[in-house]
Amino acid sequence: LETRMQVSRALRSSVWLTGLCLCAQDKPIPPINPADVPRMAPRASVNDYQAHARVGPVSIGAEFMRHAVPTPRGEFTTEEYVVVETGVFGAPGEKARLSVQDFSLRVNGKKAVPSEPFGAVLSNLKDPEWQPPEPPKPKSSGINAGGQGGNPGDPPPSPPKMPMPLVHAMQIKVEKASLPEGDRVLPEAGLLFFPYRGVGDKIKSVELIYSGPAGKATLTLQP
Repeated sequence: LETRMQVSRALRSSVWLTGLCLCAQDKPIPPINPADVPRMAPRASVNDYQAHARVGPVSIGAEFMRHAVPTPRGEFTTEEYVVVETGVFGAPGEKARLSVQDFSLRVNGKKAVPSEPFGAVLSNLKDPEWQPPEPPKPKSSGINAGGQGGNPGDPPPSPPKMPMPLVHAMQIKVEKASLPEGDRVLPEAGLLFFPYRGVGDKIKSVELIYSGPAGKATLTLQP
């Protein structure tokens, strides 16, 4: 009887430990609080950007990021857009009306395309640091001579998708890093997004064009 009780206790402990491991693996991802995500801060001065220009009462700095999407809480990528980090500077306490629609981008001397709101890029974001889980190995049918398992006519399994809490967190980080709009106290900074599906290595020239309340300017960026 004592032996059976010891075995029973051992089995209960084993089940408890197994359940604990499974719970650890399936631990839910806590939701992100947008208030805890920092906005993109301006650099120390407009001269710290790749290119800069004076436009009326303000100065604009900009740097071309290709398909990278840098944020204060991680860097992401997008295949269908290119990104420009920009900063707008003025006298202490000065205000300026900012709008992404005031900016456009000319790549390789072609027609300039206007900047699009950050929401347009959200569905195309990727996190290079996210590693999808290993897919389950197919069960062997015992018939396939190649030893790969499954039926030869079966379609390949769908690639795993990033969990929605991680997708939501990534989108919030990009939203907070985008250039804010409206009447803003300077300096301000943020990302601009322009549609471009080409390979980054084929970009030979880039010009950021500003046409807004402060005036007009063209900044030549390094591709």
